[in-house]
Amino acid sequence: MLTLSPKVEREVLLLPSDERLALIDKLIISLNLPTQADVDELWAKEAEKRIKDLDEGKVKGLRGEEVFSELRSKLS
Repeated sequence: MLTLSPKVEREVLLLPSDERLALIDKLIISLNLPTQADVDELWAKEAEKRIKDLDEGKVKGLRGEEVFSELRSKLS
């Protein structure tokens, strides 16, 4: 892991809190992480795919009771 330059660290820690928060926002944005909208879109597509697979008989659904019963027996 890279270590932060002590000079940069000192300078950042001397900034007022609102400026540090603004810097944090810019750094996070620079990571190009997916936005909540991106994540929501991916989950919507996944849900549509799963429904299609169920409708086409590619997968078989299980009742929640069955799933939790099986989990309880495995964990006990």
